[in-house]
Amino acid sequence: MFQGNLYECANPWGIRVDRVEIKDVRLPVQLQRAMAAEAEAAREARAKVIAAEGEQKASRALKEAADVIMESPAAIQLRYLQTLNTISAEKNSTIIFPLPIDLLQSFIGRQGSNH
Repeated sequence: MFQGNLYECANPWGIRVDRVEIKDVRLPVQLQRAMAAEAEAAREARAKVIAAEGEQKASRALKEAADVIMESPAAIQLRYLQTLNTISAEKNSTIIFPLPIDLLQSFIGRQGSNH
């Protein structure tokens, strides 16, 4: 396309152009800023895609772990104990033991019947 335009302009003058070289290009500051902003936006977009792919892989791994734990009722208890062991390795840590609501309701029910 560029060659055709160049040929059309130079041919009527009897000039034959074999090669065109661009030696020095100076871009206006505004154009440089616009190009930098576009490049930054492209980098941010790629970073978001990479982060989303990482989240997707992590969610798949969590689902697989949940499937394994569901196959063995003792697995969740073992995982819980591993977590407690990790927490207790740190000094000055407070450990909160969650209790099932069903267990608490049975205590509440007994307490209400005594009064």
